[in-house]
Amino acid sequence: MNNHSGRGRVAGLPEWDRCAVMGVVNVTPDSFSDGGRWFDTTHAVKHGLDLVAEGADLVDVGGESTRPGATRVDEAEELRRVLPVVRGLAAEGVVVSVDTMRASVAEQSLAAGAALVNDVSGGLADPAMLPVVAAAGAPFVVMHWRGLLAGGNVRGHYADVVTEVVDELRARVDAVLDAGVAPDRIVIDPGLGFSKDAADDLALLAHLDALRALGHPLLVAASRKRFLGHVLAGPDGVTPPARERDAATAAVSALAAQAGAWAVRVHEVRATADAVRVARAVEAAREQGPAAGTPSEGDR
Repeated sequence: MNNHSGRGRVAGLPEWDRCAVMGVVNVTPDSFSDGGRWFDTTHAVKHGLDLVAEGADLVDVGGESTRPGATRVDEAEELRRVLPVVRGLAAEGVVVSVDTMRASVAEQSLAAGAALVNDVSGGLADPAMLPVVAAAGAPFVVMHWRGLLAGGNVRGHYADVVTEVVDELRARVDAVLDAGVAPDRIVIDPGLGFSKDAADDLALLAHLDALRALGHPLLVAASRKRFLGHVLAGPDGVTPPARERDAATAAVSALAAQAGAWAVRVHEVRATADAVRVARAVEAAREQGPAAGTPSEGDR
């Protein structure tokens, strides 16, 4: 753990002095928030570079939508979408994360220059994933997951969402460790929006300390998600569309950074990059304590 609120560092990745910002590049025609906007390689690579220019520390490239009801793309199509973008961004010196549930996509993306594997299934969707990650020595994001969301919410019922998510993540981390992934290369993610309703997501955000107590760096991926739409809904109950949730996303990013998250994953980077820097500045002021010897106006 480093000394910045103990948010931890991930072996094999740069160490940032604050909560890192992971920008999202969806190379998909059907993502819930920006599907089709960056669907060809040239635009996707340019978008990734733009995110870095706006303050992203790393870029998460995905070729398969995980929105509720999405149908899975086949392996060849996912590879066709993802690999050229990973290769193009890595060639420009970008720290690239690959967002995939397939071992083959992870393996070939790592070979193409990706530095991190972000698997929303935590290795459950493809039994070959954990051996591939372990063999490559790659950092790995373990997300809380209860199954594919085709057909809607999967087993999203909790007596105590915080306790159950923490317990299920702990069991999953143990399985990842047993597969040979090094403990200092594991990141955990509570899986906001996956088999969870708005109240569940808010409860998890309110108790990030319980997740951090698992002892691994924490990734918070709240960007534009449905629970923010519910929070922002007007008196008529109408929720704003995904792209109108970026200010709310930046607010969550500041709260997550203050709570010690290692990174936040967002679609719109600039506001969140500002938010995490402000959170770090406040944290630094807290670490320094009250300034001595300088009278305030009230002392004069």
